[in-house]
Amino acid sequence: MTRPVIGVTTSNRSGWRVFPLMAFNIWLAGGRALRWGTGREADLAQVDGVVIGGGDDISPDLYDGRLVTSARLDPARDALEKRLVDAALERDTPVLGICRGSQMLNVALGGTLHQDAYGTYRDSRFIRTILPRKTVLVEADTRLAQLSGTGPMRVNALHTQAVEDLGEALRIAARDEGGMIQAIERLSDPFAIGVQWHPEHLFYARRQRALFRALVTAAAARRDHAGQIAAVRRDAAPLGEQ
Repeated sequence: MTRPVIGVTTSNRSGWRVFPLMAFNIWLAGGRALRWGTGREADLAQVDGVVIGGGDDISPDLYDGRLVTSARLDPARDALEKRLVDAALERDTPVLGICRGSQMLNVALGGTLHQDAYGTYRDSRFIRTILPRKTVLVEADTRLAQLSGTGPMRVNALHTQAVEDLGEALRIAARDEGGMIQAIERLSDPFAIGVQWHPEHLFYARRQRALFRALVTAAAARRDHAGQIAAVRRDAAPLGEQ
């Protein structure tokens, strides 16, 4: 059987170095990656799943927020990814949102963002590194807990924005030690999960690879017209806390 194809959105500025990592993780999970971005064709009919990757801040115009002066925006990418998330959910195409992508998943479903997340969550440690130096706490009885276990998880962090009000049909899957939302997930098919960290840089950690495996599993189920969340649940092997 051919590998499920996963469309991956990237920044035009940094995508050249990020996409190979994404493609590697998706290949390890059993899929094949296709790079998307502004100026590149992005046709959902060509793929079985979608990764919305990291990058610049999301414009508050998408959720009636007020622009902060420190924001660095990419309106063309905002429009592309908002369209892709809307269409993916309408077509039952599974989605993994990474950092900015997690925020876009929330915004596309009607949620809002903290533009200055660390100004709001004073007890959250402001760490900007691809190294796993931040601790997140996984909520029990969530999809993320099924995939990666419930023990404290060491992750990286590059973000300044974070989810504020949840979008429709989403729930919180993890927070950091200061209470800031670090992961969200959809309650029903199509499978959709968003994480505030960058698991593509943590491919050596089984708990992080599980996110890409879940997306590829859901993409294969979608291609077979089967239940995605049910397939992910069956595929999720019990994990030790690591």
